[in-house]
Amino acid sequence: MTTPGDPGVDRGGPVRGDQGRGFDLDAPLFVISVAAQLAGMHAQTLRSYDREGLVSPGRTPGGGRRYSRRDIELLREVQKLSHDDGVNRAGIRRIMELESQVDALRARVTELATEIAILQSDLHESRVDAANAAANAIAGLRRDVVPFIRPSSAIVSVQTRRSR
Repeated sequence: MTTPGDPGVDRGGPVRGDQGRGFDLDAPLFVISVAAQLAGMHAQTLRSYDREGLVSPGRTPGGGRRYSRRDIELLREVQKLSHDDGVNRAGIRRIMELESQVDALRARVTELATEIAILQSDLHESRVDAANAAANAIAGLRRDVVPFIRPSSAIVSVQTRRSR
C-alpha cells in the first residue's frame, strides 16, 4: 500500500491494466463520486481519508479532488483493513508507513544490487587487465635477460694419459 509521493514507488509511465490497455496508474482521472463508487464507499469517507492523510488524491487547479487507479486500489485496501480486519485508522496509517518504508528499501536493494553487479564486472575487467600487463612485462623481461652461468669454484683434477 502506498500513497502518492511515497519514496520508492515507480510513478514513471504507462502500466498495463487488466484489459491489456495502457494507462498510467497515477493519472488523476476520477472525480470523488466516481472514485467512491469504484472503491465501494461513500464520498464523505473519501473526504475523511483525505483529511486524515490516508489517501491523498491529486487536485485540479480549482481544488477539486481527482483520484487515480492507484488511489482507488489504496482506498479498497484501507476499506479492507478497516472493515474486514478491524484495524483502526491509526493502525492503518502505521501499516501504510511501514509498507512505504518496505517499498523504499526494496528499491534501494535493487539499486545496490545493480551497483554491485557493475562493480564486480569492473573488478573482473581490472583483474584481466592486470594479468595481461603482468604477462607482457614478464615477456619483455625475458627478451632482455642474458643467461648467466655462475663460475664454478670446484677443484677439478685432470689426468692425462701417458702414451705407451
